[in-house]
Amino acid sequence: MSLREKLDQDLKEAMKGREKERLSVLRMVRSEIKNQEIRDRRPLDESALLTLLARSAKQRRDSIDQFRKGGREDLAAQETRELEILLDYLPKPLTDDELRKVVEKTVTRIGAISMKEMGTVMKQVMAEVGGRADGKRVQQMVREVLS
Repeated sequence: MSLREKLDQDLKEAMKGREKERLSVLRMVRSEIKNQEIRDRRPLDESALLTLLARSAKQRRDSIDQFRKGGREDLAAQETRELEILLDYLPKPLTDDELRKVVEKTVTRIGAISMKEMGTVMKQVMAEVGGRADGKRVQQMVREVLS
């Protein structure tokens, strides 16, 4: 079953089960998908859907940090629950060891030897890991491997 089909099926189940919070998050995701398809003027493929979901999850994480800094635990808790729902649709994140292997393999394949090639390495690694690793983690790992 594709990600889009899973989202649609879960939306229907949330409607039937009267799960307000889950329904709200899934409707928001579908809205973001539709808006992106309108901007791109084509349907999104599986990797684009994962990218969109990862971006949405990152926005939730940033919001949680900001709400906690502002002393708004109620809003941080709401964002945390929404993030948990989104994480159900994202692939399992890579461990540090798995990410290091991908970075080292990419560095070897490209033949990068200095920080000057960091952009090239980052581009290749991000394409390979997709939504399974945060860009900041990848950048940190690439810096460690290249230095």
